[in-house]
Amino acid sequence: MPSAEERTVHQDRPDVPPTRRDKVAAAGSELIGGPIGRRALSGSGRLTPVQVVALVAIGMFALGMVQKMPCYNWAWFRGVSSQYTHACYSDIPHLYLGRGFADNLVPYFDRLTGDMQYLEYPVLTGLFMEIASWLTPGGSIQYREQMYWMVNAGMLMICAAVIAVCVARTHRRRPWDALLVALAPAFALTATINWDLLAVALTAAAMLMWSRGRALAFGILIGLATAAKLYPVLLLGPLFLLCWRAGKFRAYGTAVLATAAAWLAVNLPVMLLAPEGWKKFYTFSRERQVDFGSFWLIITQRTGKSMDVGSVNTYAMLLMLLACAGIAALALTAPRRPRFAQLAFLVVAAFILTNKVYSPQYVLWLVPLAALARPRWRDFLIWQGCEVLYYLGIWLYLAYTTSGDAHKGLPTEGYQLAIALHLLGTLYLCALVVRDVLMPERDSVRTDGSDDPSGGVLDGAEDRFVLGQAPHPGHSDAQMTEGPRVEWGVRPPGAA
Repeated sequence: MPSAEERTVHQDRPDVPPTRRDKVAAAGSELIGGPIGRRALSGSGRLTPVQVVALVAIGMFALGMVQKMPCYNWAWFRGVSSQYTHACYSDIPHLYLGRGFADNLVPYFDRLTGDMQYLEYPVLTGLFMEIASWLTPGGSIQYREQMYWMVNAGMLMICAAVIAVCVARTHRRRPWDALLVALAPAFALTATINWDLLAVALTAAAMLMWSRGRALAFGILIGLATAAKLYPVLLLGPLFLLCWRAGKFRAYGTAVLATAAAWLAVNLPVMLLAPEGWKKFYTFSRERQVDFGSFWLIITQRTGKSMDVGSVNTYAMLLMLLACAGIAALALTAPRRPRFAQLAFLVVAAFILTNKVYSPQYVLWLVPLAALARPRWRDFLIWQGCEVLYYLGIWLYLAYTTSGDAHKGLPTEGYQLAIALHLLGTLYLCALVVRDVLMPERDSVRTDGSDDPSGGVLDGAEDRFVLGQAPHPGHSDAQMTEGPRVEWGVRPPGAA
């Protein structure tokens, strides 16, 4: 444990202002008066950095809701293509009726009419949807669908604020990096398409807990996040590699056991009482055909030949395993142990890139991880620009395919270009993260001497197993670079 004198030194170290280290952030700050001065007191105003980030995230979320207003008022209910031409589609109002919530059916237990026999979402997401239906007032079916979306939007806004706060607090000395999340345009545009923000919020909270050395809380939150969406369990893979390299098996074992216990606590009752409804999510994921946004769709459209879903599942799994093998080699051979956020971003990005479907809201999975893995505005905005173009591309393509002979929208070739932009933008950010791992002196988080602010027990730990030539510096080398914690509503030390 650091001595009292060392803790005082840590607390006196100021936050890292991005306007002094990032040219794009400095240029953007001209809108509000320019970069912060050297003698400025951080947090000397009425609001702390974390509060500012949370308010900005809520404001951007509200703008995303405004963008959905053409659909809210009429496009969801009049015709098919109008919601696509206005780029304001959302699953939420349609599934209120289509998945039995309007008829007070119980998810997983009551059988649905139509081609989907049971709700095709994980249990915790199903509970979220059900709670929103309880809060939806009565009235005509259109009014109830509108209110169901509004109730869900309010609940998802809370999730968005939680994500922003957790990202701001994960890297103790870099709370302003969370503005990448709060101001991400793709985040605002896709936040209310589906219910992904629930899993993203739980994952962001888990990352915060791990950064504080709370392996048990991390595991519980990852288990709950996996009960809401499948992708969070992928974070246990890179965490294993890092704990192996640092010899932190006890903390990792605690996290894995807590993950399994939390996941079972949510799933086991439904698994035992409604097994057919419970397994629908998993069978639907396995049987789903090649769909929007994937490079598999480009292959099928360009060749004119459909691909067997079993073969696609096999090929996608092999590609994912190959990517994971590359991430493992990177983790164990890098000259300095990679940061947890870096490998977490890479493994989730690999899953997205190799998957047979990419819905627009899947970008939400990556936004918080990208802000922690590579907090550089230029590269983040390039990637976001590609995602916004894809967001527009998929809706214009659907408008083209649903407008009959009018063909209002984007033809097939244009949509394939939008998919390619999404893939290239994600690969571009992955390549930069890999470069930062191989050349840690270029990692903006480490330029001040920090090791792994999101690493928890890994931060400053010595290497126990490494395949490279340069072992990681010991804990004593990283102690003096540890910054103050960012607490909600608490001003940084030394502030007026």
